[in-house]
Amino acid sequence: MTRRSNGFAPTVALIALLSFLSACASEPTRTTPGRASEDGPKLAAVANGSQVGVASWYGGKFHGRTTASGEPYDMHAMTAAHPSLPFGTKVRVTNLENGRSAVLRINDRGPFAKRRIIDVSRHAAEHLGFLKAGVAKVQVEVI
Repeated sequence: MTRRSNGFAPTVALIALLSFLSACASEPTRTTPGRASEDGPKLAAVANGSQVGVASWYGGKFHGRTTASGEPYDMHAMTAAHPSLPFGTKVRVTNLENGRSAVLRINDRGPFAKRRIIDVSRHAAEHLGFLKAGVAKVQVEVI
């Protein structure tokens, strides 16, 4: 007497094989640390390793809230949010539209708006001369 297969076992084996293969799939290509390539390039690298792109600022709504580094956000300090630089890193941010520059300390993560490379504190934006405009083309250099 022969036993007939109802097709259940081969189906289960096929599902198991497909599950295994999908687990081996690679992640999407990244263009910026921590960011998927769906937004395209977020910044242009220059020969000396600095970044050029758009900066924005954040202020009152976040004042006193805890930053990603664990310290309270102070809109009157010379600090900034960057997507990947280590906390405590000092950067020189230069407003390419007016030549003003400032040394800022990275203490938060961001920016979360598309095509921006750094968020600076309100005080830093005032010093850099783009408080009213809200955004400016800048160069960011690690020092």
